[in-house]
Amino acid sequence: MKRLNTLSGRFAALTILFVVLAELFILLPALSDFRRDYLESRLERAQIASLALLATDETLASELESELLQNAGVFNVVLRRDDIRQLVLSSQLPGPVEATYDLRETSMMGSIDDALMQLGDSRHRVIRVIGAPVNQAGQLIEITMDAQPLQQAMVDFGLRILMISAAFSVATAVMLNLVAQRLILKPMRRVIQHMSAYAEAPEDVRHIIQPDARIAELREAEQALASMQKTVTSSLKQKERMAQLGQAVAKISHDLRNILTTSQIFADRLEDSADPKVRRAAPKLVNSISRAVNLCETTLAFGKAEEPAPSLSRFSLGKLTAEVIEAESLAGDGAKHPVEFVTDIPVSLNIRADREQLYRVLSNLARNARQAIEGAGQPGTVEIGAGEGDSDWWIRVGDTGPGLPVKARDYLFQPFTGSARKGGTGLGLTIAADLIRGHGGRLELLRSDSEGSEFMIHIPRDMAILPASEAAAAN
Repeated sequence: MKRLNTLSGRFAALTILFVVLAELFILLPALSDFRRDYLESRLERAQIASLALLATDETLASELESELLQNAGVFNVVLRRDDIRQLVLSSQLPGPVEATYDLRETSMMGSIDDALMQLGDSRHRVIRVIGAPVNQAGQLIEITMDAQPLQQAMVDFGLRILMISAAFSVATAVMLNLVAQRLILKPMRRVIQHMSAYAEAPEDVRHIIQPDARIAELREAEQALASMQKTVTSSLKQKERMAQLGQAVAKISHDLRNILTTSQIFADRLEDSADPKVRRAAPKLVNSISRAVNLCETTLAFGKAEEPAPSLSRFSLGKLTAEVIEAESLAGDGAKHPVEFVTDIPVSLNIRADREQLYRVLSNLARNARQAIEGAGQPGTVEIGAGEGDSDWWIRVGDTGPGLPVKARDYLFQPFTGSARKGGTGLGLTIAADLIRGHGGRLELLRSDSEGSEFMIHIPRDMAILPASEAAAAN
């Protein structure tokens, strides 16, 4: 039973089954032809036996007549010549005639049906057989005979056919099994061995399969497996390096955040300095240190691979956008690279989201847009627009910068790879996309070309409805 659960065992069993079925389809017409040949031979022998009487025109002795009938294997012989029916040879019938078969009118299906019925009936019964005489020696010849010898002869013939079929089936199955082992199963086992070895050490390039199968389908499978193994190995190495880098960055960010926090405290005190130049420089220094602290905290938050669930509230999107623009305007270098911020947000537009998380998202997008324009060395505009539809709120952030490089677009939302700015980490857009997904929405790049870039935020509206008093307070 265990053998049948293998591919080779099932292949051999199916081969034997199909060969036997094919032989059965051959056996039925063969049995029909054998039965017809058997009956026609009895008719010929009966016709030859009757020639002795017709040649002498005298009555034969009863012993000679019995011997002729016995040699012919029949009980009676009737010839019809010149429309005259003549009983040529006769003997005592052992019983009544139970069936009549006319070989002149039987079809193929009728002959097969008669053969099957005869094969299943082993009784001694008298049957009548009618056929055409040989060499046109009359109009017809009719005999009566015992059907049991015919049935026995058919059984012997069928058994011989089945034995030959069985031997042929076994031989065919063995040969096909050997061929399958050589051409199919052996290459498959080789692929399985490679897969097992690769699974134990996927980072070892020596375990990557080298396609060499001769069969086209197996070779294609090996090539696909080799390609997959190379991709997985490369991804594992990259992920391992990223994990090591992430641990290092997290450690550095943790210590750097502590240092910058202390520096921020001292920088705050510079605003109380008596020197006017120091007081003017203090806000920029504070903003720079604040951005550095925020970068460290962002990196540490990303290293945890999780963000807190959004704390939803209803608020004015216009006011939030104004805060983002004010912060970015102070952080920018307006003297050398003037960047104009434009908004197109209805005053009455209130949305339901996590205010702090949405501030981080818009701040990231606005900062990226501002830095792209400043990096190009030309004046530019950052536009933030918003609106609402039946199912969601949308926020559009566009700029007139130089657009994103192709590489940055390919890895736009992947950490440490999607930055378009030299020295950037690529975490900003990754974290922004994660925060929007946490709201059930999506962040997508609508376009990026020589005329600038445009991002779109979608936040679904199918959230719990705030009480009327809370909505009124938000306004």
